[in-house]
Amino acid sequence: AYRVQHSHHKLPCKGGIRFATTVNLDEVMALAALMTYKCAIVNVPFAGAKGGITIDPKKYSAYDLEKITRRYTSELIKKNFIGPGIDVPAPDYGTGEREMAWIVDTYQSMRPGEIDAQGCVTGKPVSQGGVRGRKEATGLGVFYGLREVCNMPEVMQDLGLTIGVEGKKIVVQGLGNVGYHTSKFFQDAGALIVGLAEWEGAIYNEAGLDVDAVVEHRKKTGSILGFAGATNLTKNTDALELECDILIPAALEAVIHAENAPRVKAKIIGEAANGPLTPDADENFTSRGILVVPDMYLNAGGVTVSYFEWLKNLSHVRYGRLEKRFTENLNTKILGQIESLTGKEVNQKDRDLIKHGPEEVDLVRSGLEETMIAATREIMDVWRNNKDIPDMRTAAYVVAINKVGTSYAELGIFP
Repeated sequence: AYRVQHSHHKLPCKGGIRFATTVNLDEVMALAALMTYKCAIVNVPFAGAKGGITIDPKKYSAYDLEKITRRYTSELIKKNFIGPGIDVPAPDYGTGEREMAWIVDTYQSMRPGEIDAQGCVTGKPVSQGGVRGRKEATGLGVFYGLREVCNMPEVMQDLGLTIGVEGKKIVVQGLGNVGYHTSKFFQDAGALIVGLAEWEGAIYNEAGLDVDAVVEHRKKTGSILGFAGATNLTKNTDALELECDILIPAALEAVIHAENAPRVKAKIIGEAANGPLTPDADENFTSRGILVVPDMYLNAGGVTVSYFEWLKNLSHVRYGRLEKRFTENLNTKILGQIESLTGKEVNQKDRDLIKHGPEEVDLVRSGLEETMIAATREIMDVWRNNKDIPDMRTAAYVVAINKVGTSYAELGIFP
């Protein structure tokens, strides 16, 4: 079992906990470093951390997994490696809301009376201090980031594409939490999801696929193959080479490499997964003028909304609780004034739309949208203003390292 902290330029540290047979010290150290850069890019005031246990969770009962998770938490507490102001874990491969609830319960049991104890971990169930909008956060962040890139006239002109996401042909590899939500948000925005891939194979339809219908088909049949109106591809990696505008690998690491990169036809690669490209693939795309939107900021939606959850736990109040009714009452008064001044009555549907006060999920999504748009613009500005920077990934590293370096320089050395 491991827990690694990469940096202390900000506190607390932040990073997920993995339960997987591949977990080792090198992996958690590398992922902790990436978390530092990811948080810096999106202006989330955490330093990077990562944890994991080398087990296959599928081989253990819920009872055993609970014992393992609670014991791991107790060791973190003893070593001062967890706490709302020290180190705040989150879910990752093989863990989820259930494990986070066990962690917070263990922490509260061993640290009785600590008023901010709920903030010791994020990704919790809403009933245990979690935040609405956390589940779809990473996929929605991917959508916001890529949408902002597509709204930049200079970038789209260089790629030979029209501005905006509407009508763009998109291929998504992976229909897990991130892949599904990314596909869904793009579809709702008017893009065409022409290809979807899962481990059992891939499907393609130039006219577009209905994401929810594909998911429903997979639930019934156990496979995405055989979906009505779609062409089957028995090798899931073939989807990466389909004709499209945007390719979104949202599953495994290193799926695009030196061998298949030259056959990729997309103009934009959105790295929803962690590390889906090898360095060889990266070089190939840069030389061909294909835009790679890098993982370490594009999939930062999860940690951004984790930050909102942590703030909620420290403030002990749900987002929207204080302003929802105030906003509704104010909008109702404004509406009444407009009606009396114009002598026209607004119909009920429009009335409900105009007076709507923000729910928690509305505010969380708004905060995430602002975060991703600001990060995209900052990276693009650095890239455009420095001719020595070859690609967007390098620009993202420059942004991150400058922020971390500035923090250390301003804080000085003590003792």
